[in-house]
Amino acid sequence: MLDPFNDQYFMKQAFLEAQKAFDEDEVPVGAVIVCKNQIIARGHNLTEKLTDVTAHAEIQAITAASQYLGAKYLKECTLYVTLEPCCMCAGALYWSQIDKVVFGARDERRGAGLQEKSLYHPATLVTNGILEAECQQLLKEFFARKR
Repeated sequence: MLDPFNDQYFMKQAFLEAQKAFDEDEVPVGAVIVCKNQIIARGHNLTEKLTDVTAHAEIQAITAASQYLGAKYLKECTLYVTLEPCCMCAGALYWSQIDKVVFGARDERRGAGLQEKSLYHPATLVTNGILEAECQQLLKEFFARKR
């Protein structure tokens, strides 16, 4: 029997968050944090709405997950995010000690870098490419609209 709760399933949930950002005229990045196969936090970019350059999807999700758990560390948790985290978000993920980060599309310009493991906590597993094409397409559509 197939496990309905897999990386594809949770990345689709993050993609739904990215679509919310798109609809709100925010850069379409979405994130969910999962603990024991349960989504405990959701987030999408809110930098325009909140007039806050730190209001990235990952930061929104980290804050919500910490509040949900009543803890500052996100051990036994996985972040699913549609775009590779930037250095700021990778730093926040480092301090959260999250177990795993799964991202969809690479960010060649501002991404923390898949090979730049030093930005993530040494125990954090980082993987990418889940729904990569869909995540890239939504970003391309957004920026094409802006031009």
